[in-house]
Amino acid sequence: MNRSHTRLRLRRLGLAAVGALVVVGVAAGPAAAHAGVTASDPRALAENVTLSFTSEAESETAGISELRVVLPKGIAPDAVAVKDAPKEWKLTATPDGYSIGGPALATGTDAEYSITVRQLPDEKSLAFKTLETYGDGKVSRWIEVPANGEKVDNPAPVLELKAAAPGAKSAAPGPSPSPATSSAAPSVRPSAEAPTAPGASAGTQATGDEDSGGGAGAVVGVIAAVLLLAAAGAFWWVRRNRSRA
Repeated sequence: MNRSHTRLRLRRLGLAAVGALVVVGVAAGPAAAHAGVTASDPRALAENVTLSFTSEAESETAGISELRVVLPKGIAPDAVAVKDAPKEWKLTATPDGYSIGGPALATGTDAEYSITVRQLPDEKSLAFKTLETYGDGKVSRWIEVPANGEKVDNPAPVLELKAAAPGAKSAAPGPSPSPATSSAAPSVRPSAEAPTAPGASAGTQATGDEDSGGGAGAVVGVIAAVLLLAAAGAFWWVRRNRSRA
C-alpha cells in the first residue's frame, strides 16, 4: 500500500515537472512587445489624436535617457507636439521623426509619454520604430514590423486603426508649432547637433550586446535546465520503483 502510494506521488511529480517545462518553453518563445502605443481615437483620418507610448525598462544598471522614433508615412515631424513626458524631458523634431529625452530615469522605471498628432493618415496600421537609449549608452532597438502575422524578436510599436469616420477628409497642412521653452512643449526645429533618427539603416538587425532580452533569455534558460533535471530525476525514481514492484 505504501509502495503504491509512493509510486503515485512520484508519477505526479514527474507530470508536474513536465508541465512546468512546457510552460517555460512557451515563455521562452518570441518576446512580447516591450514598446507599445495606444491612441485616444484610433481611426484613420482622426484629428488632434493623443498617442500614448510606453517603453519598458530592461536594463538592471541604467535608466532610459532618450527615445528616438521614426514616424510612419503620413505624419510629419512638425505635426507632432508633446503632451506629457517625464520631468525635464523635451521633444525635438528630426528629419524622419523625433527624439524625446532628458535626465535618465531611475533604473527599472518605464518611459511613458504622450504626444498629440494633428491628423492620423488614412492607413490600416501605423508602426513607430523606436530606439531606447540608456544612461550607460546601451541601445534597445524596437524596429521590426511583423508581416503576415509572423512573430519578430524586436517588434516596433504598432497602432491598429479603424476605418475613417463617414465624411472624414485629409486636412490641409497647418502651420508648424512654435518652439517653447517649457519641458511640456516640444522644440520642433530640427537640431543640427542631433544625430539622425533611426531610419532605414536603423531598421536592420539589432546588434547583439546592445539589444534587450538577452538577460531574460538567460534566466529562462537556467530555469528550464533546473526543471529538466527535476523531470529526469522524477522519471528515474518512477522507473526504479516500478522495477522493484
